[in-house]
Amino acid sequence: MLTVANQTRSVIPKIKFQEIKKLTLGDDYNLNLVFIPSSRISKLNKIYRGKDHPTDILSFPISNNQGEIYLCLSEARKEARKFARSYDNFIAFLFIHGCTHLKGYDHGSTMENIEVNLRKKFSI
Repeated sequence: MLTVANQTRSVIPKIKFQEIKKLTLGDDYNLNLVFIPSSRISKLNKIYRGKDHPTDILSFPISNNQGEIYLCLSEARKEARKFARSYDNFIAFLFIHGCTHLKGYDHGSTMENIEVNLRKKFSI
């Protein structure tokens, strides 16, 4: 199950969130995807990562089959420019990255290879 909540005034890009979630985490995984403003993600980043600034995405596993992803569209828009990606493409890129973290992977070559394969499947 995928639940999407938008706590911003921004329009959520039309991304295949459900299909990406299903392929990455499976049908039985319960995922909350929450779009939040910069001020809120900054607070979460400080509390959980000790970093006193906003970020584009945070992933929180709750159990083996449940998790949450918080995504900040305004920060993602800034980051998309840095990586020369379109805004929608970068949101999908981030979502795949967040799902991969929820699957239990940490940054490194294994995670990167999994993400590359997922991005290819969704033309991201």
